[in-house]
Amino acid sequence: MRAHEAGALHGDIGSRGPSWLRTPVDVNALVPQLWPRNVTRDGDGVLAVAGLGVRDLAAEFGTPVYVLDEDDLRSRARDFRTAFDGVDVYYAGKAFLCRAVVRMIAEEGLHLDVCTGGELATALSAGMPPERIGFHGNNKSVTELSRALDAGVGRIILDSFDEIGRLTALARERGVRPRVMIRVTVGVEAHTHEFIATAHEDQKFGFSLAGGAAAEAAFRVLDEGVLELRGLHSHIGSQIFDASGFEVSARRVLGLQAQIRDARGVELPELDLGGGFGIAYTTQDDPAAPQDLAKRLRRIVEAECAAERLAVPHLSIEPGRAIVGPAVFTLYEVGTVKSVPVGTGGDAADGRRAYVSVDGGMSDNIRTALYDASYSATLASRASAAEPMLARVVGKHCESGDIVVKDEFLPADVQPGDLVAVPGTGAYCRSMASNYNHVPRPPVVAVRDGQARLIVRRETEEDLLALDVG
Repeated sequence: MRAHEAGALHGDIGSRGPSWLRTPVDVNALVPQLWPRNVTRDGDGVLAVAGLGVRDLAAEFGTPVYVLDEDDLRSRARDFRTAFDGVDVYYAGKAFLCRAVVRMIAEEGLHLDVCTGGELATALSAGMPPERIGFHGNNKSVTELSRALDAGVGRIILDSFDEIGRLTALARERGVRPRVMIRVTVGVEAHTHEFIATAHEDQKFGFSLAGGAAAEAAFRVLDEGVLELRGLHSHIGSQIFDASGFEVSARRVLGLQAQIRDARGVELPELDLGGGFGIAYTTQDDPAAPQDLAKRLRRIVEAECAAERLAVPHLSIEPGRAIVGPAVFTLYEVGTVKSVPVGTGGDAADGRRAYVSVDGGMSDNIRTALYDASYSATLASRASAAEPMLARVVGKHCESGDIVVKDEFLPADVQPGDLVAVPGTGAYCRSMASNYNHVPRPPVVAVRDGQARLIVRRETEEDLLALDVG
């Protein structure tokens, strides 16, 4: 367990260790790795992105609002494409998908992973070439598979024997031979939250390697001859910093590849190692650069292929969070501030904590409640000379677990009307947003060269009522 997951304090002010109470805190400081690359503070302490101040953004688009630094997203996409030269980089659309983002990643030369009919519809409506789309999902319906076949998606990742039968029948009816991969559950316990670790045996995704289901699935596809089996796929989890899990996964998947070669005389030409590359949510996190990831993953695959006497397959990876996560921050307005006791020996010097309530919460960022995720925050609308106070940034929903940032130092003079920004919210926050308590979901605004454009509009109460036909 990393330090911040155990409850250590974190944020724009760095790791303090056991003497943090005596360490000076600069509540106006920004740690670059936590923020989009074009975020700065102006002379008045106002946060700005690509030259546009957050006060202006709040005035034009309201709060809460997801703010996307478009050049940052594009540069991260290019970083992966360049570092993984010769490798197919699939942007994992589940992290955050809208038509504008589809166009951005397409223009930067990336492929796209989708996992539902809705994500596929978004990709196609934005003009993503279907041959550059991969279709994931553990329970794809007949309608979804039919749409994928009719659109001509580049590959379908098979996840169950039911799906093999379903897709085989649909392909026969259409007289087509879609490219497929087998998703292999490799039994690797990634160092991440239980609910986002996806390679251990006791979970819903893929075919078990240890139980023999993965080999049986590959043999069935090859023997039927209707689907074109291109290779094997594995994904060990999300928010991963340690490459050792990828090493074990590659060894086991390539061992299966050698087994398929020996049993059927077929050497599969492709291998997908998945994604899950971590990002910095707090100063406790130390993500690897794409260049380092590329070197390590190539070295792992080459070594394992040599050991199994296999040709190195064509590789693909699936970053989502690592591309969009750091490119977005959420801007909130403070509504109330209250000081509460935290008990004897509490983690504040005077045994008190400030609860800073903002105009969003778990409806726009469920990850803190769902995964015990850690975030950082900063006062965004002005500078402050006030002493730092231990604060908890919370939402407006009728839940005690409605927490956005568990522990952060904010200026003691933070007050209603101030703007607070939370970085690292590009991945899964908007994707998993809800209408809990009938709160409309926030908009997404892309900023580039001092200009802001709305790419996902704010929901309205009229939108909510339009679905209520009773």
